[in-house]
Amino acid sequence: MASSTRLAGDPSVPPSPSNLKAIFSPHPSNESDSEMDSGDEETPLNARERTFKDTVHDWITLNDKVCRVIDTPQFQRLRHVKQLGTSYYVWPAASHNRFEHCLGVAHLACTQITRLQQRQPKLGITQQDIDCVTIAGLCHDLGHGPWSHVWDSLFIPKAMPHKKWRHEDASEKMFDALCVDLNAKLDREVEKAKKPEEKESIEKEKITPEEAHIIKALIAGDATRCPELAKKKAFLFEIVANKRNGLDVDKFDYIARDSHAIGQGEMVALTKLIHSARVIDGQICYDIKDANSVYELCWTRFSLHKRIYNHKTAKAIEHMIVDALLAAEPHMKIADQIEDPKRYVYLTDDIKLRIQDTTDPNLEEARQIFGRIDRRELYKCVEYKVYPWNVRDFCHKITPQRIVDAAKRIVKPTDKEHEHACELAVKHVIVDHAEMHYGMKEHNPLKFVKFYSKRKPNSAKYAESGDISNIMPEAFAEILVRIYTRDSRLDVVIQRGFRQVLHDIADDAKEDALSLSDDEDAAETSGEGTPRAHAADAGPSTSRAGSAPKRTLSRVSSLRLAPDGDGDASVTTPWNPNQFMDVAPGEGSAQGGSRKRTTGERSPSPANKRGRFAKE
Repeated sequence: MASSTRLAGDPSVPPSPSNLKAIFSPHPSNESDSEMDSGDEETPLNARERTFKDTVHDWITLNDKVCRVIDTPQFQRLRHVKQLGTSYYVWPAASHNRFEHCLGVAHLACTQITRLQQRQPKLGITQQDIDCVTIAGLCHDLGHGPWSHVWDSLFIPKAMPHKKWRHEDASEKMFDALCVDLNAKLDREVEKAKKPEEKESIEKEKITPEEAHIIKALIAGDATRCPELAKKKAFLFEIVANKRNGLDVDKFDYIARDSHAIGQGEMVALTKLIHSARVIDGQICYDIKDANSVYELCWTRFSLHKRIYNHKTAKAIEHMIVDALLAAEPHMKIADQIEDPKRYVYLTDDIKLRIQDTTDPNLEEARQIFGRIDRRELYKCVEYKVYPWNVRDFCHKITPQRIVDAAKRIVKPTDKEHEHACELAVKHVIVDHAEMHYGMKEHNPLKFVKFYSKRKPNSAKYAESGDISNIMPEAFAEILVRIYTRDSRLDVVIQRGFRQVLHDIADDAKEDALSLSDDEDAAETSGEGTPRAHAADAGPSTSRAGSAPKRTLSRVSSLRLAPDGDGDASVTTPWNPNQFMDVAPGEGSAQGGSRKRTTGERSPSPANKRGRFAKE
């Protein structure tokens, strides 16, 4: 991404929107330049704006106050943190970093709020609002650690299991440190400045405590932090981080940028959506004719998670990186750096090279794992399966310990896998859970977006299915479970253990479903129904007034069960093994390697638990 610094009106680089009128003047270029140069007012030397050439948004222009933030160690650090983490090992063009993504978010944030200011002057948007929103977009990812989400989603939870930490927390700490350093630098410039107007101009580039507070609230999308501002301009908190429906400029940029990086041809019309946005009743709403573009954006998000972010090989490398960092943690105290912004500023993807460049014997294990990545000796995916969202609680019952226990239980002394079963331990197994959805978990995201029409631009409402399309997915979220092994010699026995766990879970689900069915029958007999979920939990209602609510599927019908014994394994059930993965030797059929558990081996069903508690 190229950049250049220029004075306002300098024709040496592509112009910003602010001076397009001058550039496209009907006068010849030399006369136009002469008129601009001979103006009565001179442009102050520090009234600069910087223009960046971006691969996604073309030319990006940011003012000097925003560029002051860019020119800090805290922000420059993002040049060394991969936006897509380990996806770069699979998609060679996905080499972009958090740095350019944050520039893109700042650009879109500035574009959207400026557009709203021009189209709806009654909103009272000020220059301070524009600066705060733009800087919030710029700094929203300051806290990302090495390889982005690998750090906060995998490494920190294992290195510091008792600490609740998110990269957003680190972003706030880094931003506080940035403000202290930047304001100290500007204080020194004020002391050196000779002209009063120059001193005043530099003072305006500082980030005041009030602005810092607002910016952090905008990054979090938390209007409750600024109640007075939220009363007048609640929409400001939906531009960078929209907690209401997920449609924000952060998502706009990363979807467009990541799609471009992997060579995906057509991208969502982001500019069209930004120009479509209007503030109605304190919320950002869109023209109903752009509803399909909103849906396409949400679908693209799901597609990126499905194909790119959760790619089988990229996830294997993620777990290898985490293992290497955990091996180095006792000696390097890497995780502790999240508490110290002065140390965190030097924590980037380069830590891999720092570890590999040392000869410290304490880091040998970490070096070996990183070496395996370089030689493409990766952890092996034993099996994977995609599950419906409504069985996610059962999916979390799939654990390394349970797989190991199941494998040891079913492998017989006469089986050729017996030796591997005896060797198998929890450390050999990795269970990876990935939630993939359209942006609002299991809900249709369009149910959380308000639309307006050209005829009524100041009235917004939720759209019904017939207003958009009657062809919509039945589900908007799913769970992907993958089983990896750190030792490929043990793949067969691990697969057998995993498939036995699926069979065991099917037994548990069957018992729970039957027990729930008995409870529902008893409740209906006594006239006591199960309370319905609050309407807000399912998103805004699209049913017409007076219509009877639809009955939701019961847990009994949604938990389809795997066949017992030698039943037809081709029956579609959530708990069947993946028929396209290699069947472990000795299984015979998809269910052949499993066996029914004895009563003592089964986990208590809800009915049994209630009976046991009653006896106690």
